[in-house]
Amino acid sequence: MSNSHITDIAVIGAGISGLVCAQRLRQAGYTVVVVEKSRGVGGRLATRRLQGTCVDHGACYLQPKGKLLSRFVDLLQNHQVIKVWTDMVYEFSASGGISEPANRSPRYIAPAGMSAIAKFLTPGLDILLHQRVIQINLTKENNWCLTLESHEQLTAKALVVAIPAPQARDLLTPLGDNFLDAEFLQNLHSVEFQPSISVMVGFSPNSQPLPNWQALTFNDHIDLAWIGFDSSKRLQSQQPHFVLQSSTEFAQQHLETEDLQPVANYMLQTAAENLALSWLENPEWMQVHRWRYAFPQTPLDVTCLSANTSLPLVCCGDWCGGNFVEGAMVSGLAAAGEIDHQLRHLIPENLDFLDFFKEYLINSFTTN
Repeated sequence: MSNSHITDIAVIGAGISGLVCAQRLRQAGYTVVVVEKSRGVGGRLATRRLQGTCVDHGACYLQPKGKLLSRFVDLLQNHQVIKVWTDMVYEFSASGGISEPANRSPRYIAPAGMSAIAKFLTPGLDILLHQRVIQINLTKENNWCLTLESHEQLTAKALVVAIPAPQARDLLTPLGDNFLDAEFLQNLHSVEFQPSISVMVGFSPNSQPLPNWQALTFNDHIDLAWIGFDSSKRLQSQQPHFVLQSSTEFAQQHLETEDLQPVANYMLQTAAENLALSWLENPEWMQVHRWRYAFPQTPLDVTCLSANTSLPLVCCGDWCGGNFVEGAMVSGLAAAGEIDHQLRHLIPENLDFLDFFKEYLINSFTTN
């Protein structure tokens, strides 16, 4: 990118909400640039490449519960991006040990890593990766001006902020309460998130006994929430590896802990003792990641949050309405609709996002 880039709409954040919003606006004919601080897209649909394999250390599967996400899952299946992993997440309790759940429902995973789901939404999008927005201002021409950490600038007529509410608040507050209305700022301040700590571990191929479950929830544990036999998702895996997730209470205690290695060791030891898998305490490799904004604790009851400003400014994410991936998709579409409403009304009322996107993929594949 040159030192200055001009577009119709800038979208900050390449999670599911930001990508869906950007695709919807691109479908309508707007020029859109997505800015993402990380090296890849997906937000909490996160995958790391470790030791010759991939590990999902954010959202570990999809469990469709809404119409939009169910249709999206069908589309992903048809393009062989995802498959059913298991229909049963076992449960662990201190009194009863490991037991089967009362209800079953399919959990879908991406063999290439959950980030593949987000990458599926990127065709045709202009995405700037590893570019953090450090400042937002207005230009003399009455446009948004985003200054990036690289000192490059992006100018846009409209702005979508598709990142966790606390991060959006920190980025937007310097604009001042003379520009941003009090209700908008109050709504941003009201959203709270719960944190989580993910521990990724790999073991010797000779580790025994391997569990007969793919995923397990710790129902009443004060420190642990979930463990997944992550290597069972992969088509070819040379060694068993797992992802262990903390409880929100435990992560809150270590929100400012600088060295998380002892924290990860404790979590692994605790899981080994509870599950009677002693070899879990001795991984060949281990990495730990802290999700400061893992789950929206107090989501807003609106699908997107629009500021009463002279220039279109809309925030979106799973913290608008909640409901994880489904909520993020709905919020992204709502944000696109709101931006379009304030600009040129290019989105037809009967434009179906997934049908249009599916047709675009077919045409792109045929053309290429």
